[in-house]
Amino acid sequence: MITPPHPLPIHAPMTQFAIDNGQLLIGGIPLTQLAARVGQMPFYAYDRALLQARVAELRAILPASIKLHYAMKANPMPALVGWMAGLVDGIDVASAGELKVALDAGAKPKEISFAGPGKRRGELRQSVAAGVLINLESFREVNELAAISQELELPARVAVRVNPDFELKSSGMKMGGGPKQFGVDAEQVPQLLAEIARAGLQFEGFHLFPGSQNLKAESICEAQQKSYALALRLAASTPSPVRFLNLGGGFGIPYFPGEQRLDLTLIGESLTQIAARAAVDMPEAELVIELGRFLVGEAGIYVTQIVDRKISRGQTYLVVDGGLNHHLSASGNFGQVIRKNYPVAIGNRMNTGVKECVSVVGPLCTPLDLLADRMELPVSQTGDFVVIFQSGAYGASASPHGFLGHPAPIEILV
Repeated sequence: MITPPHPLPIHAPMTQFAIDNGQLLIGGIPLTQLAARVGQMPFYAYDRALLQARVAELRAILPASIKLHYAMKANPMPALVGWMAGLVDGIDVASAGELKVALDAGAKPKEISFAGPGKRRGELRQSVAAGVLINLESFREVNELAAISQELELPARVAVRVNPDFELKSSGMKMGGGPKQFGVDAEQVPQLLAEIARAGLQFEGFHLFPGSQNLKAESICEAQQKSYALALRLAASTPSPVRFLNLGGGFGIPYFPGEQRLDLTLIGESLTQIAARAAVDMPEAELVIELGRFLVGEAGIYVTQIVDRKISRGQTYLVVDGGLNHHLSASGNFGQVIRKNYPVAIGNRMNTGVKECVSVVGPLCTPLDLLADRMELPVSQTGDFVVIFQSGAYGASASPHGFLGHPAPIEILV
């Protein structure tokens, strides 16, 4: 008796976009019509309704006392940031360039926070002048801000970004625990708080962000509980009551075969417990959850067009007009150790039953320009549209547009 092989893992179903007459609908518009409207290939498209639905989904499980912030490093497209600013409670930025976009989008300075391990003096000066909250990540920043506050005669609003003494387990990217360039080691925070007091800065609270892209609710809950306990312990050394506590995010979305969507129920229960404790332990503190990828990642697609079909020694290649220069993450060159395929479709042949094994490659002169490696896709022809799902975060802005001189992609909000 021969034991049948285990079935290969498959991608989580990409059901967030409707299908009509074999075409993917983005913002209710058929893909071929949308491509004609854009007028240039390739392009990214982000769906307003899906962004709004994701925020509503989170609001339903979050206690009312916890604020929701958008980490705009996930997708800084100005129109998208403007839309998100009207849906969330605040914006988190990571540069002066992002700060400008957030302010232009109408975000309230009081609800903007700025994090990053290498803030230049000019960026710190702009942040103080704008009145945003600066997440301190070094002792150097305390001295810089003291001088800037005196020069501008404005108070520098600060929180301490803490590098915790634990990691967010099962994270795609660990940003806390052990030696890190992010934040100040938890054991050094009391000393930093004393420096903040001596410098006369306006202390407001703590920022903890131990990791990102986590699909295990239990790990996220454990990190949130540990983050809260650490903040409470550090609150004993603060120069004034804690008024702001950012517990980070880390919520992931499924990219690769075998991954499942995050279950929010357990996270909501954990945050409800923390909010109840904080109301007693730190009654002046506003609790914040900071999310980027989870808010926008599933609402975006990358669309590129087939310009050639080639067969090389039995392998079929679909050559498209965009590649790693537009979507570095999908090519596997943005942090993947072992390359895996994003979910991919032929966007104008969604109901086609006949499939073939193909590889989708871009136009660049490098074997790294691979968007799909030996995937089962509907039989397609030159002119058809290859769609890469899960592209609303770390897509266009995380890619080397200038590489080999090809045109940059268009971005639209539908």
